Amino acid sequence: MLECFNANDVRGRVGAGLDAEVAHRIGRAFAAVTGAGRVVLARDARLSSPELAAALSAGMVAAGGEVHDLGLAGTEEMYFATAASGADGGVCVTASHNPAEYNGMKFVGAGSAPLGPEVWQAIAALAQSGAAGGLPAGGGRAGRIVDARAMRAAYVERIAGWVDVGRMRPLRVVVNCGNGVAGPTFAAIAAALSARGAPLSFRMLQEVPDGRFPNGVPNPLLAENRHVTEQAVREAGADLGVAFDGDFDRCFLFDETGAFVPSEYIVSLLAGAFLAREPGAVIVHDPRVVLATRAAIEAGGGAGGGRAVAARTGHAHMKRAMRETGAVYGGEMSGHHYFRDFHACDSGMIPWLMVADLLGRSGQGLSALVAGQRAAFPSSGEINFAVADAEAAIARVEAVYGPRALGCDRTDGVSFDFGAWRMNLRRSNTEPLVRLNVEARGRRDLVESAVTEVRALLEAGAR
Repeated sequence: MLECFNANDVRGRVGAGLDAEVAHRIGRAFAAVTGAGRVVLARDARLSSPELAAALSAGMVAAGGEVHDLGLAGTEEMYFATAASGADGGVCVTASHNPAEYNGMKFVGAGSAPLGPEVWQAIAALAQSGAAGGLPAGGGRAGRIVDARAMRAAYVERIAGWVDVGRMRPLRVVVNCGNGVAGPTFAAIAAALSARGAPLSFRMLQEVPDGRFPNGVPNPLLAENRHVTEQAVREAGADLGVAFDGDFDRCFLFDETGAFVPSEYIVSLLAGAFLAREPGAVIVHDPRVVLATRAAIEAGGGAGGGRAVAARTGHAHMKRAMRETGAVYGGEMSGHHYFRDFHACDSGMIPWLMVADLLGRSGQGLSALVAGQRAAFPSSGEINFAVADAEAAIARVEAVYGPRALGCDRTDGVSFDFGAWRMNLRRSNTEPLVRLNVEARGRRDLVESAVTEVRALLEAGAR
């Protein structure tokens, strides 16, 4: 099997398992397996993306596909265009937040639905067989490439119309695009919001797409990548800070003091906002950090609250759960936010706009809106461990903590609940890492002691 295929998408180091020839085979396999006649294509700002996108596109055309090319665009623009245009599928060439030497591809089917596991496995197998000439031709269909950059206008109008700008109060917003692909799209959204009368002013940072990533990899989850946004918020006296990853399907928020707000508290905030509109609605969440989100769901919408549904981490699993349950909203602590009315897909543009709306209606700062949840449910943030043997490392932790746990859940990795605190330990879907999350009910000391103890167990094999 090609090494660049993982559980949900394609990701790999360019030149080491992922190159133009492989991209061509993947394009032909995707069109052949799905039978897609029309496919929407987008690409991020990485230096390798134009070549890979061209090869992928040529492969789909060789299989008889009609490729509607959005050019430089975010993953969520591809999602929107695929569903809104009635295309048979969509692909974005992107490695999201990975280092510059990586690239990859994210796929959806008709309606921007996630591909089923059996379809994904068939694509991977057929792309692999392409090395021996096993890929079929177009079956008589004449493929072609269509310039579809004009489709951005409809996406921009959908995002700008997500909230009632008449209820907003004047806000100053710092926006860090991280030299990813967000800059041009955000500029178009800002212009559309201004035309609608939104009282928002923006200070843009690193808005020029540059695949060399001169200011560091666009991954705001890394603490070392946050200081630029934090400082800019303080210097500007801004009400809100927003930072995007490379393909802007994730956004991360900073409050009016410049402090980074962990995404689980944004998930709980948005879950409450949706339940205020639709009491009893379903909210999907991932199993890594759950206490704040579940509390918001239980309290949301008045008596009875909403219904919480846990799904495995990863966009394909979350989207599938959104569609199966009819959930109005879903959120992951990694900064992915999913919306029923955005084709059950994730968007990095909708969350900051909704938070800006909440700031206006509440008259409070973001720090105040999340203060209660942060105090009630302190968490460690996701801690990554590069270990020689991931299975052995996880087994060491399970051997110690399993017998003590009041509850164990294996929806994704292993989650142990000890009443006053809980933890989740799992292998990354996209990187050779073990990821740890610890959270507690009101006691920061339990979080800190647990992290210290689990760290020692995970790193024991390295000594």
